[in-house]
Amino acid sequence: MPNRALWTGTLYACAAGLMWGLVFVAPLLLPQYPAVLLSMGRYVAFGLIALPLAWLDRVRLRELRRADWLEALKLSAVGNLLYYLCLSAAIQRAGGPLPTMIIGTLPVVIALVSNRRDALRDGRMPWRRLAPSLVLIAAGIGCVNQAEWQQLSRAGPVDLVRYATGALLAIGAVACWTWYPIRNADWLRHHADRSPSTWATAQGLATGPLAAIGLALYGLYQSVEPGPDHTGLLGPTPQLFLGLMLAIGLFASWLGTLCWNQASQRLPTSLVGQLIVFETLSALAYAFVLRGHLPPLLSLAGVALLVTGVLWALRERPEQPPVAAAHPS
Repeated sequence: MPNRALWTGTLYACAAGLMWGLVFVAPLLLPQYPAVLLSMGRYVAFGLIALPLAWLDRVRLRELRRADWLEALKLSAVGNLLYYLCLSAAIQRAGGPLPTMIIGTLPVVIALVSNRRDALRDGRMPWRRLAPSLVLIAAGIGCVNQAEWQQLSRAGPVDLVRYATGALLAIGAVACWTWYPIRNADWLRHHADRSPSTWATAQGLATGPLAAIGLALYGLYQSVEPGPDHTGLLGPTPQLFLGLMLAIGLFASWLGTLCWNQASQRLPTSLVGQLIVFETLSALAYAFVLRGHLPPLLSLAGVALLVTGVLWALRERPEQPPVAAAHPS
């Protein structure tokens, strides 16, 4: 792999991670908003932002076939709507750091899956060389989980069911976002002549209508069965809600997807997946900034273990498959 492609792809993945870290902020700033409203609101904003971009890019968008639009729809449903629905609900139930650290396993989970699935295309990583990074990341998650549990215990009785549900939802988010980058990379690698920005806009156009339908169904449900704290579709702080949704829709959804597409076209899936660690680190930083204090030493130790584990995995290079010997005619 040329060094220029490696470093350019790494910079794009870093930029995507920094912007994706913002998506962990909204559930913390809007705890009274249900996860479904946060998910649908974010992607309605993504769809609206994609409309003027689609007009500017209309020539290249017309080149996409029906199969391409169906793929964009699948990616949007799983990697956008379902993923953020699980993540928002997890953060509201278990706090910010634990779901963030569970999401932090994505680099190695994606590497493991793509190592098995894409070995013929990208090369194979021997499992024994991945084992140390897996152990380090598991230890890091354990440290942060213990630190969060101690903080919750000091604050009062812990709702164990709510906390465990948050962890399970975060695992569901990991499953969604393991599937998404691998399928997304497949499309980008098979369509190397297509623009990553066009593909990002296409996903916005596919996501917007899905989110709008979900938002309409949620509004209909609220009108039929209003809860005790029902304050309308935009909630109790509509200006903050709208501002956050537009900001996340622009930076995290469209621009983050664009940067990720650029990285996915340049790097093997197992490598670009590991670089999502930048999202975990930025999300943890944002969460502790909102709390207004430094993380405890146990959390810092967990972060250090996570970073060490991912760097360990990152330094390994897949073994290229042997080239079959040519048979004489």
